[in-house]
Amino acid sequence: MEIPQIHEGDILSLKKKHPCGGDTFSVLRVGSDIRIVCRTCGRDLTLERVKLERRIKKITHPAEEK
Repeated sequence: MEIPQIHEGDILSLKKKHPCGGDTFSVLRVGSDIRIVCRTCGRDLTLERVKLERRIKKITHPAEEK
């Protein structure tokens, strides 16, 4: 199993939607816990890296988005 490379500024699409209806999040901080912010409502969350890695559907790097 490959470990996903997550960096600050990446955009994550998660398998499960946020209660506001959004499913894309921006990465604010990376470490053993990862801090993300919902791109729809602006709510920020801090999740354990292991739990977040299981929920990721797609990672978009800022250079790929342009």
